[in-house]
Amino acid sequence: MEKHRTSNIEHSTSNKTGARVFDLEDRLLEFASVVIDLSEKLPGTRAGNHVAGQFLRSGTSPYSNHGEAESAESPDDFIHKLKICLKELRETRRWLRLIHRKQWLKDDAQLKWSAGEVEELIRIFVASIRTARQNQLRGKTHATTGGDQS
Repeated sequence: MEKHRTSNIEHSTSNKTGARVFDLEDRLLEFASVVIDLSEKLPGTRAGNHVAGQFLRSGTSPYSNHGEAESAESPDDFIHKLKICLKELRETRRWLRLIHRKQWLKDDAQLKWSAGEVEELIRIFVASIRTARQNQLRGKTHATTGGDQS
């Protein structure tokens, strides 16, 4: 099976050091790294540990699931794995909102960066899923009509 690519060059951002990042895999790696850093800064209370664990799982998951999507066995599998990434990013956004509401990492630059980055990553995955679905439908149309519909 061919490798599915999901990089989105039109969606660039700056990482925490200010360098421009275009490759989606690199962005997800950077995002996961920042999530790890932030989870380590959360309070060592029962609530802080709970939120840290949930935030850590959902915030690092898109990086590994993106790798799974690139090795998908079919277009349906590819879309399914992209949807898992999107689901995890949306959960991470919720944990970020709770961390912000609790004021646990008040004025933390990594928290501010990750709140903006998660929004951009969600938009990228929504667009990628939409494109993959359109491509899948186009492929099915071509297969059923037996030729190019251009």
